[in-house]
Amino acid sequence: MDDVMLITGARKGIGRYLAEYYVQRGYVVEGCSRKAPDWTLEGYTHHCVDVTDEVQVRDMLNNIRKRHGRLDITLNNAGIASMNHAMLTPMSVAQKIISTNFLGTFLMCRESAKLMAKNKFGRIVNFSTIAVPLQLEGEALYASAKSAVETLTRILAREFAELGITSNAIGPTPIPTDLIRAVPQEKMDALIDRLAIRRPGCFEDVSNVVDFFISRASDSVTGQVLYLGGVS
Repeated sequence: MDDVMLITGARKGIGRYLAEYYVQRGYVVEGCSRKAPDWTLEGYTHHCVDVTDEVQVRDMLNNIRKRHGRLDITLNNAGIASMNHAMLTPMSVAQKIISTNFLGTFLMCRESAKLMAKNKFGRIVNFSTIAVPLQLEGEALYASAKSAVETLTRILAREFAELGITSNAIGPTPIPTDLIRAVPQEKMDALIDRLAIRRPGCFEDVSNVVDFFISRASDSVTGQVLYLGGVS
């Protein structure tokens, strides 16, 4: 049976790329976002779900269970960013960033693991960012939420190990998507200059790492955070 994969934030950007990439590789792909996509893909099913809404997330996982009887892989790609000085960040923005990037990831991990545990197999890949190790100015809330995701990833690796579920995270370099489109070019150039590999990221960088994490051969790889671009 083909592996069943769930990708959050699949409507556009990295999420859409991953949906198309893994459908082409023969996976059964389920995806979600708050809004419906303006595209369709054979082998892909989309759910309009807010990852911070517990009822919606549970309903989606129940739907996947009823149709497939299993979930093998979850890629927690959904996230939002807002580049502001800490003193200029409204509480409403702070709450949205923490809720989506951290609590939404926690909720998806928790509910995915419940379904994965039935088959004693699962791969969870969470999305962090190089803003964590670089401690980027203007990204206080975003980097803090992603830092929490990394701690969550490491703890879940221990809690889920006996269930046959691995938990890892990837920290991409900036990729030209809607997430960073509003960031001034000079700031992006300055960020890239701090990397060992001085170029923007690309979708293929991400899928390369995800391929490694979700491989059946990676059953002893868990609790890891892999940053791209040469940061540590």
